[in-house]
Amino acid sequence: MKHLISALFILSSLLINSQELPDITLNDVEGNSVSVKELSDSDDIKIFSFWATWCVPCINELDAIADVYEDWQDETNVELIAISTDDARTNKRVIPLVNGKGWDYQVLLDDNQDLKRALNISVLPYVVVVKNGKIIHTRTGYTPGSEEELYEVVKEHSKK
Repeated sequence: MKHLISALFILSSLLINSQELPDITLNDVEGNSVSVKELSDSDDIKIFSFWATWCVPCINELDAIADVYEDWQDETNVELIAISTDDARTNKRVIPLVNGKGWDYQVLLDDNQDLKRALNISVLPYVVVVKNGKIIHTRTGYTPGSEEELYEVVKEHSKK
């Protein structure tokens, strides 16, 4: 039974990591429409970080990455897109929080949670790393130091 569970986990990881991002359009914080598929279809690595204003680990992760983000960009040309999954009750908090934090990320609003549902995301924070439109890595949750593991993934795939 233990081997079956391990095999299913590996198989599901392979399936997820060969998946493409769906063709969904979201708005940025200025109200502009942005195609997620077009955004992800690049030789450069994109990190899509799904978060919410009420999710403390999400904010901690985005803060930790903000401290090293400029170095990451200089070394690998990676871009992080922070996708808020706040709904109608909490989405009015997104722009003040982003402005207050001074995050240098593109922020998209998934207020209907269309992208979140399409990727079957149930736990935040959730990180999706994409290259050439294909998902190459996913991770759920955040603990201090996880951003370094994420950067190792980015460096590994930016060389390919």
